Amino acid sequence: MDGKIILVTGAAGYIGSHTCVELLDAGYRVVALDNLCNSSREALLRVEALSGRAVPFHFADVRDAAALDILFAQHAIDAVIHFAGLKAVGESVDAPLHYFDNNVAGSLCLLNCMRRAGIHHFLFSSSATVYGDPETVPIPEQACTRVTNPYGRSKLMIEEMLADLMRSDAQWVIGVLRYFNPVGAHASGMIGEDPRGIPNNLLPFISQVAAGQRECVAVYGADYPTPDGTGVRDYIHVVDLARGHVAALRRMFASGGGFTVNLGTGRGYSVLQMLRAFEAVSGRSIPFELVARRPGDIGICYADTRLAKELLDWQAGKDIHAMCADHWRWQSMNPRGYSGSVLQGG
Repeated sequence: MDGKIILVTGAAGYIGSHTCVELLDAGYRVVALDNLCNSSREALLRVEALSGRAVPFHFADVRDAAALDILFAQHAIDAVIHFAGLKAVGESVDAPLHYFDNNVAGSLCLLNCMRRAGIHHFLFSSSATVYGDPETVPIPEQACTRVTNPYGRSKLMIEEMLADLMRSDAQWVIGVLRYFNPVGAHASGMIGEDPRGIPNNLLPFISQVAAGQRECVAVYGADYPTPDGTGVRDYIHVVDLARGHVAALRRMFASGGGFTVNLGTGRGYSVLQMLRAFEAVSGRSIPFELVARRPGDIGICYADTRLAKELLDWQAGKDIHAMCADHWRWQSMNPRGYSGSVLQGG
């Protein structure tokens, strides 16, 4: 690491902020970039408080080439971790051009600016969404890709663009990390997931019901071929996920080779298992309603994690209890997210 400087795009977001903390703890220096379209500057102030380290912040969009050129001129960046992107599946179906512009065109602009600045180490935040409805589980990295929505297609288009870039120029060292389902929060309760409006993800919704902010959890589909009929996913603690990025960065600097790796736990939990686990840690009863499946939802999805262990010397360490307990601590300390919390006295 030797003080290498890492640019983190989307640094104020859920995964970005946790990764900044882990990078700083590992001895890297971090430069943050975010347009704050679905995140908060407060998250980065708390990253600085947790780490005791300064994080230079650039308020900019990855589609703004002039701003990126200025940033790269100001900082001797060694590598870029690219989180900046829109991520709501339903929204992507309604506004596909917006997703392709933000995610694909944004990545293209960022890569062009990196090339001009002579920076060739790039770590990309991809998603298990690229696997679509898998033929088998656990899902290995070699599984067929079969995207079912514009969000997933934007991730796959970027993956293919990165593969072409590495084939064209041996200077590029690119890691692609396919996440499964990030949950939880930092153990301090100072940073966590802060969704705008109605949460798209399960655990924030469960926690808001537990806190009395919403009436009940809608469980979409109770007739899947799973032990209790509800969908099964590979939930991974966000801190484990963040540490996976640190491991991937070490690999990139040490080996000089590119890779595509799953980041998950290798086991699945059903919606009802997650709900019961959250009840146990929160001590709250969480009402739920079984409703029809959503179009495009799949029954079972969890990762084959062997390559991450072999290539990155990384594996997830936190269990379902830690995932739920840490998320509940974040919810309890920050009932209105970053906009008002016990920490700020609001």
